Amino acid sequence: DSLLLEAGFLAVLVAPLRLLRRGSPAWRPHDAVTFWGVRWLLFRLMFASGVVKLTSRCPTCTGVGFFGDCGKPPLTPGAPPALTYHYESQCIPTPGAWLAHQLPVWLQKLSVVATYVIEVAVPPLFFAPLRRLRLLALYCQGPAPVGAPKAARGGSQAGSEPLPAPAWPPRLGSVLTTLLELSTYGLLLFWTVRYFGLELDWDRKLLDSRVAFTYHEFTSWLRTVTLPLVGVAFLSLSWEILLAMYRCACVRGCFWKLWATLQWAIMATATVGLFAVSLVPFTYIEHESNGKLWPGIHQMFGAVERFQVVNSYGLFRRMTGVGGRPEVILEGSYDGHSWTEIEFMYKPGNVSAAPAVVAPHQPRLDWQLWFAALGPHQGSPWFSALVLRLLQGQPDVIRLVQTDESRYPFHARPPTFLRAQLYKYWFTASNE
Repeated sequence: DSLLLEAGFLAVLVAPLRLLRRGSPAWRPHDAVTFWGVRWLLFRLMFASGVVKLTSRCPTCTGVGFFGDCGKPPLTPGAPPALTYHYESQCIPTPGAWLAHQLPVWLQKLSVVATYVIEVAVPPLFFAPLRRLRLLALYCQGPAPVGAPKAARGGSQAGSEPLPAPAWPPRLGSVLTTLLELSTYGLLLFWTVRYFGLELDWDRKLLDSRVAFTYHEFTSWLRTVTLPLVGVAFLSLSWEILLAMYRCACVRGCFWKLWATLQWAIMATATVGLFAVSLVPFTYIEHESNGKLWPGIHQMFGAVERFQVVNSYGLFRRMTGVGGRPEVILEGSYDGHSWTEIEFMYKPGNVSAAPAVVAPHQPRLDWQLWFAALGPHQGSPWFSALVLRLLQGQPDVIRLVQTDESRYPFHARPPTFLRAQLYKYWFTASNE
């Protein structure tokens, strides 16, 4: 919900402003500035999600080899990594999750390593000076932005033009660009091998991995890089603002030049303001850095905090479902002795039914029942309201459970009694 609020507010700035040139598809000079805010949001979301996994000291999140508090981490080859639990304990498992759950442990451990690289090492490339490095960082986040290359160029032309043949010998700038790209790839590979102890086991024909750094070493690194990363982001934003100002100066016509400059001034001010206040929730990942921020930034954040236009993030800090996936099962009865399970459309319930396919839809009630199963019922006050509405037979609520009336066991009349029990669920193995 926090992400939806922040992304929704950013959409107000990114959305086209067509007050004068109605319907014009032209790229506006300030577009790169407002879209930079989206980059900054994606960076904070991914980077914080990787950091909190490593600072939570959750054994499964560092299950590629447990963290130690000092010295070398104790190597526990049998330690189960997070992804041996994640697929069956995620909010709403899918058929693909069952297949992924069957992968060998060494591959699950390697997937954890890939997750840390994608979430911690790659996001700073969102602010790289080379577009190809920025696209690499974007594509690493998932298959969604398939159509990004054309949109990321900042405009389109009517019709298509043949690309010019590469010049030979290559210019110095092209050589330096290629060297910078190759150096970046090389450093990513080197650090991955070094800090996650990647080793080829020729006897077992697998790639072994482990966390090769301690909790103290990671927190020291985080303390060192947090504010410099803020500085890199500020330089990136400053460059986009200056570039947009130059584009405003290139606009033809005195009136349109003034109009473009006015939009640029407003959007640049808004983006800089959002960037400044977002530094407070971003630096929650490292409290010393948070304390070093200018007091005025804390005051600005306090003034807008209630609107949640900027937020802190950190997905899946600790792995749930260790020892079985907890699941709330609702049952109804007319006499208090004979109970019938109320089956939901998406969440696990009937063990004879395959997991449902939900993406891109996220069924709200089924999703919230996953959270309800993780703690006492007092932590989910809405649950009592759900039970009450089902006892009353309220149609709107019943449709959240089952849209097909025939599949709801109490569609004729509401149950007299309802009870909720907590069960543990596991995925079957492939041989089952």
